[in-house]
Amino acid sequence: MHKSFIAKAAKPAAIHLFTVSGFDALGDDPFPGAKALAGGQGFSGAAGQLVIQAGKDGQVSHVLAGLGNGHDVLGVAAVSAKLPEGDYTIAADGGLGFAQIAAGWADGAYRFDRYLGEKAKPPRLMIPAGEDAEALSREADAAAHLRDLVNTPASDLGPEDLQAELAALAEQFGASLKVIAGDDLLTENYPLVHAVGRAATFAPRFLELEWGDPGHPKLALVGKGVTFDSGGLNIKGGDGMRIMKKDMGGSAHVIALSELVMGSRLKVHLKLYVPAVENAIAGNAFRPGDILMSRKGLTVEIDNTDAEGRLILADALARASEDDPDLLIDFATLTGAARVALGQDLAPLYTDDESLAADVLAGSKASGDPVWRMPLWDPYMSDLKSPIADLVNSGGRQAGSITAALFLKQFVSARSWAHLDVWAWRKGKYGRPEGGAPTGLRAVWTMLKARYSA
Repeated sequence: MHKSFIAKAAKPAAIHLFTVSGFDALGDDPFPGAKALAGGQGFSGAAGQLVIQAGKDGQVSHVLAGLGNGHDVLGVAAVSAKLPEGDYTIAADGGLGFAQIAAGWADGAYRFDRYLGEKAKPPRLMIPAGEDAEALSREADAAAHLRDLVNTPASDLGPEDLQAELAALAEQFGASLKVIAGDDLLTENYPLVHAVGRAATFAPRFLELEWGDPGHPKLALVGKGVTFDSGGLNIKGGDGMRIMKKDMGGSAHVIALSELVMGSRLKVHLKLYVPAVENAIAGNAFRPGDILMSRKGLTVEIDNTDAEGRLILADALARASEDDPDLLIDFATLTGAARVALGQDLAPLYTDDESLAADVLAGSKASGDPVWRMPLWDPYMSDLKSPIADLVNSGGRQAGSITAALFLKQFVSARSWAHLDVWAWRKGKYGRPEGGAPTGLRAVWTMLKARYSA
């Protein structure tokens, strides 16, 4: 059971969730003195509002919590982020389904306490009879694992540590893991992975995990695993480099998805591909102006060494396509342009497959995890032309997320492919701690369950 959930509780405090309109329409008191308590503290159901009633023993007995307009499914995170340790139950759901409440609760209760002497003691939500406690717990654990990975500094999460994460995953679920590291990347034809990671102390590597019945539909997941991004010789400024431990956020997403796929025993033949590198600076670092060969045979002129993620993904997507998967999905913390376009919460989705786009967007709506489809606008391919190579790796500032997706598309030959350009980070919101965060994870997981559970 996830540490912020509990199956049974002797005397759980009752939480009453309200939208603004729901509270305005409230007739009778949901508990004795509720309206007077709300009036005294100006409670209106606005997002993040919290009013606590305690008994004579000082223990919380009732909680009024605001959801605003109810559009932010994870708004319940504002509740669990602020409540003291103890056991709680949902007395009024504010129009949310329990799965959405549980996701928000686990989100707000999360704390990254690995380096803290005093460990977090989150409030615990009672899972009512009839709900799938195992599935809810599994999803909460996967999201927390993703956040832990993104929050861990590069000193403790380098390419070799990502390898250890996949090795543990393989052992847990009876999967196989293949590792290609260092100069073996050249022998095995992963030249872009090698070029990006060769200047780092810890050797670059290509990680390939396989699980499931080969007779089931083939699902390929690819995640960008840049454990720290200095920008290379096009070095980032201090502000831009500060949180670049999160540049392996794409790999964290596909690791979490793989946990869910294998833990739920989804009827797929899963292959997980993670190119794991640090984009560092040394005498052998790749340079602007270099022309590099890719696994697919396309040459790439390097315009900017800070556009390194698409390079390692190019080799990974080419490798994944070689097995002719039924579905190929990649996650990557790829561009700042995606954040300019859609901000921190919305995950940009790129695909030419109309059926896949509809299914992911349906998963987004069902889970409340926002995803926004973006265009793979072919005329912008002109921004990726080089006079001396097949491609240039950076399309410039305009439409940067789109040109990055178009670059990746050149290395995909799978029948159905989607790319998500995620931030994997969140600034403080509704009391949730700043740091690593899932973006599009629940939307894609909901889609995969709908496709492959039967």
